[in-house]
Amino acid sequence: MNGNWNEISKNLSNTLNETIVFSQQIPVSGGCINQGWKVTDRKGHLWFVKTNKASLVSMFEAEAAAVNELKATGAISVPQAYCFGSSAEWSYLVLEFIPLGGCINQAQTGKQLAALHQHHHLGEKPFGWSIDNTIGATPQSNTPHASWLSFYKKERLLFQLNLAKSKGYSSKAFDMGLLLAEKLPLFFSNYRPKASLLHGDLWSGNCASDEQGNPVIFDPASYYGDRETDLAMTELFGGFNQQFYDAYHHHYPIDSGYKSRKTLYNLYHILNHYNLFGGVYASQAESMIQKCLSQV
Repeated sequence: MNGNWNEISKNLSNTLNETIVFSQQIPVSGGCINQGWKVTDRKGHLWFVKTNKASLVSMFEAEAAAVNELKATGAISVPQAYCFGSSAEWSYLVLEFIPLGGCINQAQTGKQLAALHQHHHLGEKPFGWSIDNTIGATPQSNTPHASWLSFYKKERLLFQLNLAKSKGYSSKAFDMGLLLAEKLPLFFSNYRPKASLLHGDLWSGNCASDEQGNPVIFDPASYYGDRETDLAMTELFGGFNQQFYDAYHHHYPIDSGYKSRKTLYNLYHILNHYNLFGGVYASQAESMIQKCLSQV
């Protein structure tokens, strides 16, 4: 294990152009994909390090890129990414260590998320991103598209449906999912989303406050897409109060058709949960598909 930590400290030292020697590594619980560590160096500085098997270094490369892109907006606090790489046994990502507590100031969180979503990507193919990443442990394709409709259909809905089929998802539910994919234009007849910078995995477990009460978001699965996808996920597992939504709407009003698209967007995450964990998520995804079809 010492060899792994020596490699990480060497990379960090090269990145910062100063000698960093780790003195203590304490495992941190809570992550379901990676192992987290609270690391102290000999000068008493703290670092947060994520580790996984060596073959997954590209996952940390994408996360570092997302963290840097989010941080560059200045809209909301994100732990700084210092370096990533692989050692003999591990892949790793070194991040700024921020002591975190519950998401205290939800109105401020809503305001700052609205500011983040007003960072738009322009160009011929604005939807997607320059690098693929992961949603949990599942690959997430960010191949750029000219239209949001084609991006969401191919890179999100059909991707998860085809993966679910390979994992034993019922033919009935799969066929209903294909029908929904063909009917997607009906959800966008009066709505043209802009390509907003997204967190991409915005549930309450990826949002907290620092010691001063300032909002902090982390563990992104970022790309440029419809901001409603981030908002929909905040409602999927709860944890965000009305002050959050009121503040967001005040600073970046939500389209009146959002309610009709919310289930459609959260279907992506429930299908992903089925592909990761199986079980009850199969029937939940099928119910969501049926609900979406009943709306069109």
